[in-house]
Amino acid sequence: MATIRIPTPLRRYTNGERLIPVTAGTLAGAITELDGRFPGLAERLIDGDGQLHRFVTVFVGEQDVRLLQGLATPLDETTEVSIIPAMAGGGGPW
Repeated sequence: MATIRIPTPLRRYTNGERLIPVTAGTLAGAITELDGRFPGLAERLIDGDGQLHRFVTVFVGEQDVRLLQGLATPLDETTEVSIIPAMAGGGGPW
């Protein structure tokens, strides 16, 4: 199972959980899985066009997914995904 690291501002949507295992094979699937367990979480990560919000950076391992395959980036059982919110100005609705 891949593991998703939830940043502090989003933990209020995950009942305080900071590490969440997911079984999905892609980042998009993992976000869908998270939203199924924690309704409303996906809208904090994905915009109306189905892309990551500009104020959210997601790393798979040590690579920014925007430099990989975006939401289609594959995950496996050893993958660690980190969600990083913008730190200054223009932050999201968290």
